[in-house]
Amino acid sequence: MEISTLAMYHCLAFVWYFFIAYSITNIRTEERPSEVFFYGGQWKYLTVLNLVLQAVFYGVSFLADVLRLIKKLRCAKCAISSRDLLFSVLAFPVSAFVSISFWTLYSYNRELVYPKSLDGVIPLWLNHAMHTAILPFAVLEILALPHRYPAKKKGLILLGFVSFLYISWRFNSNTGLQAERQVNPPLRAKQSLHEH
Repeated sequence: MEISTLAMYHCLAFVWYFFIAYSITNIRTEERPSEVFFYGGQWKYLTVLNLVLQAVFYGVSFLADVLRLIKKLRCAKCAISSRDLLFSVLAFPVSAFVSISFWTLYSYNRELVYPKSLDGVIPLWLNHAMHTAILPFAVLEILALPHRYPAKKKGLILLGFVSFLYISWRFNSNTGLQAERQVNPPLRAKQSLHEH
């Protein structure tokens, strides 16, 4: 594919992911179900973090394309190696995981990943932009552009490190929620109402 076509594609993908990330992070607070967004907000969800990751990836890809177009080859090499590392270690694996795991769990029991209370908050198109469109974008990136992949050990170590950070963040957000329920009696009362 020509560099100018790739630059246009990467620019459009960057704008798309920036718009989607902006849309999900700016849902009005009063519309959010408190049990879903309470502690850690939307930032505790891998879906939202993936949207930011994809925006960063396509931004770096667009930068690499522009640098190649204006013949700044030394800078372009650095941007290309960053793009390839970002794609192979994070952007593709996380997109594939988010899409496949979301729709698998949704078909099994939607309340596990996307409670009915979110239907009135997050529009259907935004749900599909976050959970469906990410996988075709990632596959299109594989088909459109050859990437250099890091050594298997390096890639797995980086992916494992980022996974550890995310799991730590989730553990922290769940621990914080449990602490809030113990300290905050109205929240504990509200929780017991939902359980009965």
